Amino acid sequence: MMLLCDMNERPSSPPRHATTQAAEGLPRWRWSLADFDRLHELGVLGEDDRVELIGGELVPMQAKGGRHEFVKTKLINWMMRRLPEALEIAVKLGWRPDEATYLEPDVLIYGAGPAPSYVAPSQVLLAVEVADSSHGYDTGRKARIYASLGVGEYWVINAETLGTAVHRSPTAAGYADIVETPADAIITPTLVAGLSVRLADLAIR
Repeated sequence: MMLLCDMNERPSSPPRHATTQAAEGLPRWRWSLADFDRLHELGVLGEDDRVELIGGELVPMQAKGGRHEFVKTKLINWMMRRLPEALEIAVKLGWRPDEATYLEPDVLIYGAGPAPSYVAPSQVLLAVEVADSSHGYDTGRKARIYASLGVGEYWVINAETLGTAVHRSPTAAGYADIVETPADAIITPTLVAGLSVRLADLAIR
């Protein structure tokens, strides 16, 4: 089992770049993954800029609060102690599933072997987002992104309630099977049965 994460995570800070919706409904330039990486090389996007590339568009991500980080840490520690040796877990991963997409899932579990940033969506056994202020986005637009990529199972954990929206059966239009589970319910990943978890048992206060 391997854990991949950024151990030098810095406190969140205000974004350096203002956003706008002035061009809503109008054609916009499509950015490629190579363009996105070049923006980082040139310093247009810095280490503290939380930006994802979705469908060729740059999307600023909301800052993650302390509750989000606490829940995520508890979950990761629990998973690390139980993950089979043949699998790997990546945390705060810059994931490049195709040429027009860059995502930062909170947790990605996959079979050992490929470079973590370039794991094919079909090899992902479980993707997890812990959501606070981003809950609507993670269960809406982002869920459709994961489904269109073909990620077989995707969880969105509400950082406040620990309720989890379990998404399965991906289609081009979204997940066909979505189940809302309370914190005291046992959730079993379809492809990683050994990671059955009851979030209420993780001593998250």
